[in-house]
Amino acid sequence: MQVSVETTSGLERCLSVVVPAADIDNSVDAKLKETANKVRIDGFRPGKVPVREVKRRFGKSIRDEVIGEVVSQKFYEAVSQEKLNPAGMPHIERVNDKAGEDFSFTATFEIYPEVEVSGLDKVSVTRQTAEISDDDVQVMIEKLREQRAAFEVVEKEAVTGDQLVIDFDGKLDGESFDGGAATDSELLLGSGSMIPGFEDGLVGAKAGDERVLDLEFPADYHSEDLKGKATQFTVTVKSVSEKKLPEVDEEFIAQFNPKENTIESFTIEIKANMERELKNAVKNKVKQQVMDGLLVENTFDVPKTMVDSEIDRQRQQMVQQFGGGAQFDASTLPAELFEAQATRSVKLGVLLGELIKQKDISVDADMVRSAIEEMAQPYENPEQVVTWYYENDEQLKQVESLVLEDQAINSVLAEASITDEEVSYEDAVRPPAQEAEEEADEVA
Repeated sequence: MQVSVETTSGLERCLSVVVPAADIDNSVDAKLKETANKVRIDGFRPGKVPVREVKRRFGKSIRDEVIGEVVSQKFYEAVSQEKLNPAGMPHIERVNDKAGEDFSFTATFEIYPEVEVSGLDKVSVTRQTAEISDDDVQVMIEKLREQRAAFEVVEKEAVTGDQLVIDFDGKLDGESFDGGAATDSELLLGSGSMIPGFEDGLVGAKAGDERVLDLEFPADYHSEDLKGKATQFTVTVKSVSEKKLPEVDEEFIAQFNPKENTIESFTIEIKANMERELKNAVKNKVKQQVMDGLLVENTFDVPKTMVDSEIDRQRQQMVQQFGGGAQFDASTLPAELFEAQATRSVKLGVLLGELIKQKDISVDADMVRSAIEEMAQPYENPEQVVTWYYENDEQLKQVESLVLEDQAINSVLAEASITDEEVSYEDAVRPPAQEAEEEADEVA
């Protein structure tokens, strides 16, 4: 077998392979004899079919089958010989497959990048620390009350936070327009669900009031026909409802499946959940900073085929997340929408994989056990959850993978520059994206 390799561009390689004609012919002859012993043809006894008859009937298909097997076998022999690490399936093109002549083909594919992870000591991390105060716990309980609030009809003037039932009819230059009218529509004042001025114009209204609101659609409104247009809404208020928060009593506490239906026990469980949330939030922020630092210190190209696969995975994930189901074709979502994140994910996967090799990191069984026990804590029977993980190979492997990643992150942190920053609980659990938005708003 003759092999040559050409670098066509970046990570793409073109492998040219020549296989002696004798190798093909010998394999074809062997397959013909094997087929003659098994095939059933009218007029011939089983196992007595002449090879020439098999060749006449099936020669072409058998040769094609042999060539397919040869291509697969020789490709993997060739990449092993040339010490290449393919990323994804190759594009095979037959150059010469004439009977009696040497068989040749080309295989075009991308290879995994060769990366030596460096710059760990240049990675800078700000690690937030926070204490959970009694006030923080009470704020959390208030949030839980808000989530389970009910609205009760009242006879009073509406204020922000009240829920109204309204009929409304909007007009442009005295003419109705699509989507401009509704009956028995529920509206929470202060929600910002209507155009600017609509909700403000109903503050102070009572059941039975009719108000005429002269407004203007925003310049960036989603409908081209309505952008910046002056409009008039006639609104009839049918009822005003006030938010009523539930009392923190046994009935309220029971909704959260606590171990005990007492305020003291409930408060302890809430704080324990907040501590888990705090730990995970700090861990995730540190992890993101480590990832960002690794990408800054290690620049390299990644195979397009790997990015394309990750784009497809993220497409499917988005469809599932938004309930698209099988009836929605994920491939119709633009690749550009996912490309940046997919490229980042692939690069990080390569970096962490190489880091694990360089540091010779193996899964720590004790860390796996701790991770599973922590995940099991919120459940009523944690021991059963732990047992379930250890009896389910697929779920256990997922946890092991996450722990291995944590170990890789820890190996970076051992060399990185870390600054501890004391913050409030609320700031510590705030997602990084939300923090970035708020910082941008402050700058603006």
